[in-house]
Amino acid sequence: METSKRRRRLQALLVASIFIGFLVIDQAVKIWVKTHMAVHDSIHVTDWFYITFIENNGMAFGMELFDKLFLTGFRLLATAAVAVYISKLIRRGVSWGYLICLAFIMTGAAGNIIDCVFYGLVFNDPQWPEVAQFVPFGEGYSTWFRGRVVDMFYFPLTQWTWPSWVPVIGGSDYVFFSYIFNVADACISCGVIAMLLFCRRTLTREFSDDQA
Repeated sequence: METSKRRRRLQALLVASIFIGFLVIDQAVKIWVKTHMAVHDSIHVTDWFYITFIENNGMAFGMELFDKLFLTGFRLLATAAVAVYISKLIRRGVSWGYLICLAFIMTGAAGNIIDCVFYGLVFNDPQWPEVAQFVPFGEGYSTWFRGRVVDMFYFPLTQWTWPSWVPVIGGSDYVFFSYIFNVADACISCGVIAMLLFCRRTLTREFSDDQA
């Protein structure tokens, strides 16, 4: 019994450490970029890595598929659901790997939620080439739940021009990987990929238990 309690405490501490640690990193990077770079400014680190500042209203990697308010509300509900699920898993016992993956997914979702909920209230909206500044709470560029997500990591690993004989896209340039993302997006992606690669047995068991 004592061993089981100790395991639960350690797992809860691990989840809390991942959540707080990577959330702080995510927000620190975003705030630095937003207050030191103008939108669309880019810092050349290497030929395949740039710090490129953009803002978006949408989902991970800049996709925009749903209304902003709906998307923010969905993120809040999803993050709360994952947090409740994690607490249940800790109480009943679960593998460390599965728990770590879920912690990263929850952390990433929470990181982008902070942008959506608060950034519109605490930052102004300067014209290029000015950089953003903090303003008194409520005097920012937007209202609750309608802030823009800050992205900055750009990895154009390789690029080429499609042959002219290729239908539709022939002659056009293509960049791989062209998405610009942030620490929160990376947490979500790494958590999901690691879960699919290394936690398939746990996923199968969890899904089977839910169906039972």
